[in-house]
Amino acid sequence: MQTSDLRIALFSGNYNYVRDGANQALNRLVGYLLRQGAHVRVYSPTTNTPAFPPTGELVSVPSMAIPNRPEYRMPLSLSSSLKRDLAAFAPNIMHISSPDRVARQAAKWARDRQMPVLASVHTRFETYFRYYNMSFLEPLVEAWLRKLYRKCDALVAPSESMAQVLRQQRMNYDIDIWSRGVDREIFDPSRRDMAWRRKHGIEDDVPAIGFLGRLVMEKGLDVFSDTIDQLHRRNIRHQVLVIGEGPARHWFESRLPDAAFVGFQGGADLARAVASMDILFNPSVTETFGNVTLEAMACGLPVVAAKATGSQSLVEDNRSGRLITPGAIAQYAEALRLYCEDPALRALHGKAGEQRSLDYSWDAINQAVADTYLRLIRQRSVRGS
Repeated sequence: MQTSDLRIALFSGNYNYVRDGANQALNRLVGYLLRQGAHVRVYSPTTNTPAFPPTGELVSVPSMAIPNRPEYRMPLSLSSSLKRDLAAFAPNIMHISSPDRVARQAAKWARDRQMPVLASVHTRFETYFRYYNMSFLEPLVEAWLRKLYRKCDALVAPSESMAQVLRQQRMNYDIDIWSRGVDREIFDPSRRDMAWRRKHGIEDDVPAIGFLGRLVMEKGLDVFSDTIDQLHRRNIRHQVLVIGEGPARHWFESRLPDAAFVGFQGGADLARAVASMDILFNPSVTETFGNVTLEAMACGLPVVAAKATGSQSLVEDNRSGRLITPGAIAQYAEALRLYCEDPALRALHGKAGEQRSLDYSWDAINQAVADTYLRLIRQRSVRGS
């Protein structure tokens, strides 16, 4: 059996209606699989105003807007029409990418037909509740996730550090790595644009500390802004550049009144904005990989990040950036101070990060997922014979 023999039913909670790193990785995977001759059918909630066109065939799943977060949608049920569509497509493997109700029903549909199920883990859902004063729910959510993931044939995680967390949580013990890549034709230090910086009020000789990502509280916006307050108190020369949009933008702007907010950027515009920073500051602990960290490294920036899954697999402490205990405001501020005041250190660590980013080729990374599909189908065939 080879990649072209694959028939993959992929269930996503958000394939293209809101842009984020997880759904962009899924779309890139589907594009690669289709180029290899595989057949893929994607099932996801949809809207009339998607963030970008979907890659491949997309079937709409009944859904409703999530209360207090209406930009996201909650899949409701694996309806009879969806089951008929699945049966007509006749997949030989099921891939679920979010632990929602419909994904669970789809996984059961596959298991009832002796079909292997792969789950990809894109974010640490259990940690989200810390940012909404509901951390007491974290053990319950972890147990709820474990119930699903233990029933899957295997998991794929974006980094070895995340795979280790999943093993420690006893989610599954068959875990492969589906890393993330970076487009080096776009993300490169040569994209730095001093005129663009000046247009947004950033002086040439002042280091720009950047934030990149959706503006939601679970990205560590409170830690970021508290750390910047420390730099102000210590009279450290710097400016802040924020790239991204989201429901917490107004709150973030109120905490960072002197920052340059440039909104959502994509493609070459994003690469220009990232390369025009001097330091990326990423305090989030919810990512399982950290696409933004890799993009910044490819642009030759040192990264100050939380010592957590994601960045921990990319950043080498004291060589390409700093890894700081999550929430340690004073330590974050000290790491940023050193980079702000020492341009030679910025350049040295930025160059090391750029070199590290060369290891991430998208085609090789996505073939690893195809190889996992093929392995699970072979193993299920042997068990069934």
